Amino acid sequence: MHKAVEVSVDAMLADLRSLVEIESPSRDVDALRASAKAVAAVIENRLGGRAVLVESEAGPHVRWSGGGDPKVLLLGHHDTVFPLGTLERRPFRVEDGHATGPGVFDMLGGLVQAVHGLAALDDRSGAEILVTADEEVGSRSSRALIEERALACGAVLVFEGAADGGALKTGRKGCGTFQVVIKGRASHAGLEPAAGVNALVEAAHQVLDIAALARPGIGTTVTPTVASAGTLDNVVPAEATVIVDVRVESADEKERIESAFAALAPHLDEAQVTVTGGIGRPPMPESASAGLFALARRLLPGIEATAVGGGSDGNFTAALGVPTLDGLGAVGGGAHADHEYLVVDTMAERAHLVTGLVKALQEA
Repeated sequence: MHKAVEVSVDAMLADLRSLVEIESPSRDVDALRASAKAVAAVIENRLGGRAVLVESEAGPHVRWSGGGDPKVLLLGHHDTVFPLGTLERRPFRVEDGHATGPGVFDMLGGLVQAVHGLAALDDRSGAEILVTADEEVGSRSSRALIEERALACGAVLVFEGAADGGALKTGRKGCGTFQVVIKGRASHAGLEPAAGVNALVEAAHQVLDIAALARPGIGTTVTPTVASAGTLDNVVPAEATVIVDVRVESADEKERIESAFAALAPHLDEAQVTVTGGIGRPPMPESASAGLFALARRLLPGIEATAVGGGSDGNFTAALGVPTLDGLGAVGGGAHADHEYLVVDTMAERAHLVTGLVKALQEA
């Protein structure tokens, strides 16, 4: 059994470097296998016990348990959005109070803080860690495991990066992606334009119909983001595709939007419209985090909370009715961007918050 140790920023930075310098782009199973082994090594070195690699088609998830009756799940992911080679262009550095490098904020810094916060406890029983390999691409292979362990533990702490200023994330929108494929009929644009069915024109109608589904006043955004159509400049397009990002704050809006996409109908005779996708992450209501946030505020007076538009695996656990608090990870910014950074001076405070939260949940 590993004894409690003082939280050390230098030790956290050393572990963070070890994780950042093993690149872990989503869907690259070989890279994710190396990353999972590195995550497991950090956990075992700091906490003792055995971190198990749970194989999946997306890559290995990492699971560790402190033993005893499960009471709290510390949840994160080790996949990142950055392709192989990013590290060469943007290596891990610590300068001017910031740590930089691919994944420091989203969310390797949060993983390190979680492990070191837990290491500050003599008794780690009841605590579990789950670090998944596919959060950035929808959590399809990990969702069932996340939900199983969340229900078993009864409380979830999510180590995604903090909101602006270090605020915790107490609400998240449900989010998803739809793909709308339009089939038309090709013809010569000069000789026989009327003989064709213009998929691009149909797509234009569909984009306007889709955009009109938004209700920003109640938090529903419906945003066409990617479109493609056509082959040559003298051919009536036979096919077009539109990708749509959707965010909702309520289950009722999720149902309304999914029904509306299912009901999309063509405007042009003989055009065909096919829709796939959906809102894969249900909304995370602020009520799911109320009790845990109150506890966090007692431990760290003055810490703020906010609801955000992005989704995380906390959406799944909150939708099950399991108390869930998100944004406990790194303080910094630039998620998914080249200017991603972590504020070094906040690492110890965030790790101590983990210690306090886990101890309180153990004693509850």
